[in-house]
Amino acid sequence: MKSSIKNFDDIKLLVDSFYSEVQRDLLIGGIFVGAIKDWTKHLEKMYTFWQTVLLGEHTYNGSPFPPHAQMPLNGRHFERWLNIWSATIDKHFEGRIAEEAKWRAEKMARLFLIKIQSNNQK
Repeated sequence: MKSSIKNFDDIKLLVDSFYSEVQRDLLIGGIFVGAIKDWTKHLEKMYTFWQTVLLGEHTYNGSPFPPHAQMPLNGRHFERWLNIWSATIDKHFEGRIAEEAKWRAEKMARLFLIKIQSNNQK
């Protein structure tokens, strides 16, 4: 049975499930596996990022864009990332915060893609 995203354990389930799928994905898996050297540290950072964004519990410090700027990403990669993200949310969760998680990821993906494209044109 699906539930709403309401606490850190829900964020952890979401992030762990999402990155498990990402690592196996033929389009983006190799990019992320190649870029992330310490998965434990990365996952912990993602827990705090989404905890801050979705639950308003300010545990994340950092800037999420710079690591992505170094990766060979284009629109297809972000589309796949969003599809996996949304499917992961739909598999486990429902409700307002689940929908907000999809909306925020879409906005972030658009912004990251614009920034990457802008950097590549320089």
